[in-house]
Amino acid sequence: MKHPFNILVGGMGLLALAGCKSARQEPAALQPNVIYVFPDQYRNHAMEFWGQEGFREHVNFRNDPVHTPRLNDFARESLVLTSAQSNCPLSSPHRGILLTGMYPNKSGVPLNCHSNRPISSLRQDAECVSDVFSKAGYDCAYFGKLHVDCPTPNDPNNPGHYVEEQVPAWDAYTPAERLHGFNYWYSYGTFDEHKNPHYWDTDGRRHDPKEWSPLHEVGKVVSYLKNEGNVRDPKKPFFIMVGMNPPHSPYRSLDDCMEEDFNLYKDQPLDSLLIRPNADPTMKKAESARYYFASVTGVDRAFGQILDALKELGLDKNTIVVFSSDHGETMCSQGTDDPKNSPYAESMNVPFLVRFPGQIEPRVDDLMLCSPDIMPTLLGLAGLADSIPATVQGRNYAPLFLDAQADVVRPTGALYIQNVDGEKDADGKVQSYFPSARGFKSAKYTLALYIDRKTKQLKKTLLFDDEHDPYQLNNLPLEENAEVVKQLCAEMGKVLKEIDDPWYREGILKDMIPY
Repeated sequence: MKHPFNILVGGMGLLALAGCKSARQEPAALQPNVIYVFPDQYRNHAMEFWGQEGFREHVNFRNDPVHTPRLNDFARESLVLTSAQSNCPLSSPHRGILLTGMYPNKSGVPLNCHSNRPISSLRQDAECVSDVFSKAGYDCAYFGKLHVDCPTPNDPNNPGHYVEEQVPAWDAYTPAERLHGFNYWYSYGTFDEHKNPHYWDTDGRRHDPKEWSPLHEVGKVVSYLKNEGNVRDPKKPFFIMVGMNPPHSPYRSLDDCMEEDFNLYKDQPLDSLLIRPNADPTMKKAESARYYFASVTGVDRAFGQILDALKELGLDKNTIVVFSSDHGETMCSQGTDDPKNSPYAESMNVPFLVRFPGQIEPRVDDLMLCSPDIMPTLLGLAGLADSIPATVQGRNYAPLFLDAQADVVRPTGALYIQNVDGEKDADGKVQSYFPSARGFKSAKYTLALYIDRKTKQLKKTLLFDDEHDPYQLNNLPLEENAEVVKQLCAEMGKVLKEIDDPWYREGILKDMIPY
């Protein structure tokens, strides 16, 4: 679909366009392959290269003391974003945004999905990124965790029952009619036993390998790339998504990570691992740092195996490879045990590295890429900008990725969204969601406003000067920073109105936010 050239103030909103015509690149002779790898709960700070020359001068934070040798090398071949943001830093909402390019109020996924939240499930009528690639002639494959559908009693081996016995059910089987263009499937809903994973394949058969899930999934990815068993059409380009579960919790024992990776961290004092000044090594959760970092290193190794396979098969030169995550992990910062769903940098700031040899110049950029921007940008990089659905609410930054000097309006910031359960029926089923907080993250500040469930009046605020206080240790009073708050609220109001957010529709805090 053709899109009008319409850039909103701030460069945000319904901007599913290809960018300035002057910045557009000549398409490659062959359609590029695309691989999107997004381990769950992987914070941007957990990458070793941020402490290395060529990268540390671009950030104002200390990186975690992790070992990520493959990502270190990959970063030097890639465009690396310092400030990519997960707008609703929670697994299901982000994944809904990622697949559709729409914010949670439009994607159908405002809350984490489980069987007692029927209102939170990916819209079946949504045109997903995989639908677009499939229609463009791509072979599409999904591996690993999905977590965008409300589980229903559709167990293929036990009709009329959920695929797990716990209530509410979190895990889900995805039937053929909900695969959204993926013709190869090896996935599950959500199941947090990292060394006892399970998967359903394209034909609905269940597999129960006794193997750490990232390594097992990568083995399947490599097999797919090698086309073992003729599982793909080698004449077609491919689009692959790999949703690894680690370093997502649990992170408490060797059942959760590889022992060889744990051994790198097991003897280190906690205060030598939790080195960021906003982290508290005395918290009960602090012990999990060793296991979390071990999973980070294991994910790094698994990712490297994909890169090795691409090179071995001669596919690396014409394959766009992205490494990102759905949200971060607070890891004992800010005194909270909640790893996500907050406006803190550890929660919202996610990795985003993209390699496209000969097309994208390796460099570091502070572009504040938002979750809805990922889908249109991927399509733009693949030469499919004209196929971006009109429903997409993000912007295609492919012209900027392909040319650092492209005349493209950059965003002024990123929206923060937090939703919680709303009204429930007599059976405990969630019938609505409550938009508990909204905020805005600019290059310099982070603002979050929380409202009371009954009155919808302001009950809590967060305001941080991220430039001078990168660890967000000092919550600034709003009344002493009135001009800053006014500007951030103005920017936030523009986006909330443009995406038709509940706060805009209900006029929430309209005395502060000019809609």
